[in-house]
Amino acid sequence: MSEARDTRSGWEQRLLAGGEEPDPRFTLANERTFLAWIRTSLAFMAGGIALAAFPIEHVPEQWRTGLAVVVIAMGLLIALGSAVRWLRVERAMRHGRPLPPPAIIPLLAGSLVVASVVAIWVFVA
Repeated sequence: MSEARDTRSGWEQRLLAGGEEPDPRFTLANERTFLAWIRTSLAFMAGGIALAAFPIEHVPEQWRTGLAVVVIAMGLLIALGSAVRWLRVERAMRHGRPLPPPAIIPLLAGSLVVASVVAIWVFVA
């Protein structure tokens, strides 16, 4: 029997760091999770742009701009975190290790709590 040849390019081999090819279903599930996080990231960015674009009664423009920058930055962090998570999960599957905990979830939950408190404070006060 001939040995299966790895047809991956050099950067792919370095990125995935060896190991055995996982079941394609798991790789595709990891990819779908990554895409779900990217959709969340895009929603944050769109929300930040909307905050900057539309005036809100009783909210100074400087506050809106600052809040918009924070929301867009959160979208950027979520996108970056999702890429890191995808890679960590893919490597863990290739080496038969336990899956790493999702570090993005505390970031997202914390940012939503802060955003909710600010929104309540702005609209109720």
